[in-house]
Amino acid sequence: MTFKNRQEAGQKLVSQLEKYRGNYQAIILGLPRGGVVTASVIAQELKLPLDLIVPRKIGAPGNSELAIGAITEDGEGIFDESLIRAYQISQDYINREIEQEKQEAKRRLKVYRADKKTLDLKDKIAILVDDGVATGATMQAAIKSVKKKGAAKVVVAVPVISQEALMTLKKETEEVIYLDRPAFFGAVGEFYEDFSQVEDEEVIKRFQMAD
Repeated sequence: MTFKNRQEAGQKLVSQLEKYRGNYQAIILGLPRGGVVTASVIAQELKLPLDLIVPRKIGAPGNSELAIGAITEDGEGIFDESLIRAYQISQDYINREIEQEKQEAKRRLKVYRADKKTLDLKDKIAILVDDGVATGATMQAAIKSVKKKGAAKVVVAVPVISQEALMTLKKETEEVIYLDRPAFFGAVGEFYEDFSQVEDEEVIKRFQMAD
């Protein structure tokens, strides 16, 4: 399945999330940057509040796209130990990357949120939305964050997901909603006609305009 863009992907996901329409306990949480575009469409269509969750991927040395793990907004890590051993990645490298990505997460939250208050997730249904999931590391960190914030139920909703990530995320959430689970999965962008970079300005606009 190929999506025209992130907005279309969000519109197509709406039909799979109809049971949450207008549910006062449900909150849509977008993962910046691309996931916020998809999430904003869903939140608007289903009349649900929109918030942000900002996990950060930790990439391998010399190959930032290869996720060896991810951290939550608070810097708690989830790592693929087999990849770390296979690539002989030092703890010093990991520590430096964690610190760098913690600072970036803080920067993004400050810039995106401005004066807008964080929504209380305690006893709520947290619906985590991204534009796609390849390894699942970043989404795992997002799941860890919302559970720590007291969410009663965690749902992952994405247009496309790899088989491996689906198996992992099913063990950590109550529900994983997706439109496509291709047999061969390279990168999320392969499933979009337009997968252009989402700038901070667009994230701010979509988030700040949400009710």
